[in-house]
Amino acid sequence: MDTAVKYDLEVIKEEARQLIDKGLVSRNQPIYALCQYIPGRDWVCVELELEENDFLLRDKIIDLLGREDWIED
Repeated sequence: MDTAVKYDLEVIKEEARQLIDKGLVSRNQPIYALCQYIPGRDWVCVELELEENDFLLRDKIIDLLGREDWIED
């Protein structure tokens, strides 16, 4: 039985946004920094999804997120 969670690109982006909002990672860190917060058994799926979408682990998280909308204070 396969218990690994399926990570598509939108799920990975949302996870990254939540980690940034919590202050656990910054936009300028490499995507690889996300591996600290994703279970090891799932990280392989994340790597494959990133590779299929032409992202490298050394790319910055901001490259993964792309355009962000800001709400003015």
